[in-house]
Amino acid sequence: MALSMSGIVAVLMVLSLAPLSLGGGYLCPEYYDKSCPQVKEIVWSMVAKAVAKEPRMAASLLRLHFHDCFVKGCDASILLDSSGSIVSEKGSKPNKNSARGFEVIDDIKAAVEQACPKTVSCADILALTARYSTVVAGGPNWEVPLGRRDSLGASLSGSNNDIPAPNNTLPTIITKFKRQGLDVVDVVALAGAHTIGFSRCTSFRQRLYNQSGNGLADSTLDESYAMQLRWGCPRSGSDDNLFPLDYVSPAQFDNYYYKNILVGKGLLNSDQILFTKSATTRQLVELYAANIGIFYDHFAKSMIKMGNITPLTGLEGEVRTNCRRINSS
Repeated sequence: MALSMSGIVAVLMVLSLAPLSLGGGYLCPEYYDKSCPQVKEIVWSMVAKAVAKEPRMAASLLRLHFHDCFVKGCDASILLDSSGSIVSEKGSKPNKNSARGFEVIDDIKAAVEQACPKTVSCADILALTARYSTVVAGGPNWEVPLGRRDSLGASLSGSNNDIPAPNNTLPTIITKFKRQGLDVVDVVALAGAHTIGFSRCTSFRQRLYNQSGNGLADSTLDESYAMQLRWGCPRSGSDDNLFPLDYVSPAQFDNYYYKNILVGKGLLNSDQILFTKSATTRQLVELYAANIGIFYDHFAKSMIKMGNITPLTGLEGEVRTNCRRINSS
């Protein structure tokens, strides 16, 4: 059933009152104020430097936080390399040849360890990095609740099954969000992260050539836009060719992602179906396309909510000294 605009506002009021943790212990922005007061400045400066060197890195770092939180919660499991009994999430379908920015996280962690040894978790570094990647790209700012600890393992199956995929149906995407304690408002607001960054040809080729198994392109895709995409994304090969998720301003965190969807120029199937498959999500797309301030506000609230999915706290997990491996390995 579609929500009225008043209904959407009511949902958002509930969202704004969401607790700081969807499971586990309590997190707070001041967690490191005494033990590592310089951590935010260190992360900010190093993210800014990395994005200045390569603008695409803002989207890559933001995406790491998404892909971490949707698998066993926000516990830095995505950063672990395979070793011993650990099978890395980096080899999963959503991450293989796609997830990137690990070296930037390594550099940030090394700098933080030098300043504050064995104090700041990799999970919190990912959360702060997501915030500053958004800000440096021109997007909203928010206070990041801190105090997460790092996992002692990874989940390849969780990474393969729990992360929303470009060709998932809208009900499947919504269900995957609901499993994490996130709602339909979070679905549409967090999709706005696609206002920056790139996607590979293999992630949307089906829309260009065989969307429904009948050899035809996706009818909801603007034909002139489809023709442009076909030049660099043929029927076979060129899987890793990159295309901007927001062709208007791929390095600027704005609301053109939603404006593009309104005219049939969402790149991924999972983008365009927000407009075509549900009156509720369509209303939110239209709202964010019309009002960037509301989008920024809702995106920040949803990022806080997502960042607090089942964190490890207290004596759970550990604080890794190297984000790629557990301390005992």
